[in-house]
Amino acid sequence: MYKLLLLVIISTTSLIQVVAQTTSDITLFFDITVDTKSSKPQLANMFNGATQTVYIKGTSHRTDEVNTLGTSSTIYNGTTNAAIITKEYGTQKILVNLTAAQWAANNKKYDNITFTPTNQTKIIAGYTTKGYTGKLQDGTAFSVYTTSSLNPEVNTYKNNQFAKLPGVVLQYEFSIADMQVTNTVSSVVLGSIPASKFVVNTAGYREMPYQPNK
Repeated sequence: MYKLLLLVIISTTSLIQVVAQTTSDITLFFDITVDTKSSKPQLANMFNGATQTVYIKGTSHRTDEVNTLGTSSTIYNGTTNAAIITKEYGTQKILVNLTAAQWAANNKKYDNITFTPTNQTKIIAGYTTKGYTGKLQDGTAFSVYTTSSLNPEVNTYKNNQFAKLPGVVLQYEFSIADMQVTNTVSSVVLGSIPASKFVVNTAGYREMPYQPNK
């Protein structure tokens, strides 16, 4: 009986260690869906079926989004707090460098964001998540679900918009005009991400100055 109890304790402890294990590299694959009440849903159709991939490595993260219009990427350097944004639409390739101050200005609308637990849970990509309602300083509200089962060593992906939330975000919503956009993780990969993923080959890109959000 003692041996059986000891085995259960050891097995349970091992499971807890696996769940709480930290990792420096996480890749999140998001599916994007759009809901609109517009009688002319052409814009929504452009984004429905789009995908987003988030690479978290150490103090940096990269976000790639692909839709019918083209691709865009944002690479954030957590050491310098600077970022690079690239956009490719057909033959047009644009690159924007953001200093730390410009990156902060670009995310200023999240400065006073608040989150309230909803007591709702979901299973997303095999992970248990908890729901929150986020509210921007202009009163805009949205829902978000996070999991504590994923624990990157440094989660800079949360900076600004999700900085006040625990865990890793696996689903979130936002509004564009009369569209409700939902990003939901379909799969998660734990494993080494090459450093080259955070380097941009600037050949062929036209560099544009940073333009603050209006």
